[in-house]
Amino acid sequence: MLKEKLKDKIITLETTPPKSPTLNEMLKKLEDSKAYEYIDGFSTTDCPLSKLKYNSIIAAYRLQEKFKKPVIATMTMRDRNKIALQSDLLGANDLGITNILALTGDPAKMSDQPNVKGVVEGSSLLLLEIIRAFNNGMDYGGKEFKIKPKPITPFAVSNSYAKNFSTIERKIFKKVKNYAVGIITQPVYDIEIVDKMIGIRNKVRKEFEDERKEFEIIFGFFPITRLKTAQFLHSHVPGIYVPDKWIEKLIKAHKISEEEEYKVGLELSRNLFQKLLKIHPKIHIMTANRFEIVKELF
Repeated sequence: MLKEKLKDKIITLETTPPKSPTLNEMLKKLEDSKAYEYIDGFSTTDCPLSKLKYNSIIAAYRLQEKFKKPVIATMTMRDRNKIALQSDLLGANDLGITNILALTGDPAKMSDQPNVKGVVEGSSLLLLEIIRAFNNGMDYGGKEFKIKPKPITPFAVSNSYAKNFSTIERKIFKKVKNYAVGIITQPVYDIEIVDKMIGIRNKVRKEFEDERKEFEIIFGFFPITRLKTAQFLHSHVPGIYVPDKWIEKLIKAHKISEEEEYKVGLELSRNLFQKLLKIHPKIHIMTANRFEIVKELF
């Protein structure tokens, strides 16, 4: 379902499951916000920053059952070897979770748990290879399944900014070569960056013209409503570019009041979001679980 929407328009919303034995509070927050009315599907993160959270696949199942919309479940290489990756894919398949976002994962040293060691048998490319094997009816070891798994739609990620954009192009090429059909970018805040990324998509597509590999760029979008958020993303998060004019406007608003700061940030974010909808309506909204902001963008 999500794969078909990639040809036209697709808006997805990232959710981060809590450090809790139940997802009920997050589900209620989503329901109260009405955010689900504006989107085509969700994603679930997999213990971001190596912090303990509720399982991403089970969270995806709960979301899918509750809102009747498809969910992309994130799976990181950090916490699983080849056996665990395949075991989770089989379980997810049985639950109808067939959209998978392949990530290498944040380093284990960032964890909130003592003496954690990462598994990391390979990068996200390995998971894409495993998914390809499943889609051909066999495990990674080449043994055929008696019951063929449901087709899995693999997604991957990309930075949205680099001093040399050819590095982004090379990484996207490798992921598409391993059959990723959707590449979700880090958040974008500049239409010129959007144009460059669309240009990269076109170049990579041309490389695979004979093999007919179809893929699409899905732009990450994180609404900025605070000056400190803009400065943090610009200065400390690799692969993201926040224009100086955004920061300057937020500095002026910050000096006036917190309310003015929020108002200016939301206006900047909404204007860019609306432009994106016209230029390339394939967007992945990230709100750090502030779901109530979603309706403010439309």
